[in-house]
Amino acid sequence: MKVERNKVVTIVYTLRTNGEVVDQGELAYLHGHGQIIPGLEEALEGRHEGEAFAVSVPPEKGYGEPNPEGIQVVPKSAFPEGSEVAVGEQFYAQDPTGQPLPFVITAVEGDEVTIDFNHPLAGQVLDFEVEITAIRDASEEELAHGHAHGPEGLH
Repeated sequence: MKVERNKVVTIVYTLRTNGEVVDQGELAYLHGHGQIIPGLEEALEGRHEGEAFAVSVPPEKGYGEPNPEGIQVVPKSAFPEGSEVAVGEQFYAQDPTGQPLPFVITAVEGDEVTIDFNHPLAGQVLDFEVEITAIRDASEEELAHGHAHGPEGLH
């Protein structure tokens, strides 16, 4: 069986940027439904179970280039009382529909806090080592939900 739209694909991967491991693990996803970054999904297309390969994904097919509009300066008072407002701390805001928007504090100067809504890997070349460990047909329920379910069903 090969990797193609509407197949549940399980991969084991290591992700590096600038030679440094930033993530690794196992992932089952529904291929062709935009659940993983476009460059990795394209690299998996047409491959077979048991294949192992390496691929470099440029920013435009990964997390994009950093957007200057994603960087904002807000007052320290905008944070919940008692919060640790320090460089590197991650918080969540909400978009107009109530969806969480993660951001990281990049600077604190007096009562002004610079926050960055860009993905931490924006602008990075993503170097993946991937092994395809399983491919199967998606169930009707998975197709209806638009994502892979675990071995015990919906999680």
